[in-house]
Amino acid sequence: MDKSNQPPMKIVKIGVVLCLFLAVLVSFRVTEHEPTHRLSTNISRDFMHAGLVQLISRELNSAGVELSENILSLALIGFTRLQAKERLNRDSILTIIDFSRSSREKRFFVIDLKKRKLVMNSWVAHGRNSGLEYATQFSNIPSSHQSSLGFYITAEAYEGSNGYSLVLEGQEKGFNDMARKRAIVIHGAEYANGERIGNYHYLGRSFGCPALPTSINKKVIDMIKGGNCVFIYHPEEKYLNGSKLLNGSKLLNG
Repeated sequence: MDKSNQPPMKIVKIGVVLCLFLAVLVSFRVTEHEPTHRLSTNISRDFMHAGLVQLISRELNSAGVELSENILSLALIGFTRLQAKERLNRDSILTIIDFSRSSREKRFFVIDLKKRKLVMNSWVAHGRNSGLEYATQFSNIPSSHQSSLGFYITAEAYEGSNGYSLVLEGQEKGFNDMARKRAIVIHGAEYANGERIGNYHYLGRSFGCPALPTSINKKVIDMIKGGNCVFIYHPEEKYLNGSKLLNGSKLLNG
């Protein structure tokens, strides 16, 4: 090779330095303009780890609480898809209502996902036309007085006929998107207090709302209001097969 045709060593060094400088500059500009909601991305990546469900389950079990890993997995799937659509204002609180259980059981769970910690476990009522001790029938139709399955996002809190209440925005067309029109909200009710079970052998029932004991209602609402995810579960095949949130398609409700 003819050395006379090679660039001087000083020029090569200058070129290398310039390249490194440009690379650092580009990296800085990209970082500078990245979205501010980095925590959401980190949490979504955490969900991809196969052991997360087991970790949360162990935390629940250590608190003496049982929640099916299958239900938890489904809830996390919907949570992350709502999060990816930037539907959630907060990205650490997940509420699960397990309507496969008897109303005699504490089937309402609020989980802090960042801390992988259960922060609330309580009784919760289902709709009067959904069943007695167990909820077996579900509807999205106004005046049906039945509960609705699927994923919701919490909206504003307000004082209404049932006291301090929390609006729920249903995210799944055909399953719960009529929630606001039906006035399906979280509220407190005397019939949802655990003491009732001793007299009637099952919890009281609502007009379709997930009603909570009056002693914890305000605390729960203030904890989860304003853009958190609520998942109401039942192993109904129509819902499990038809939910586009669970089955990976774009959201039905927008």
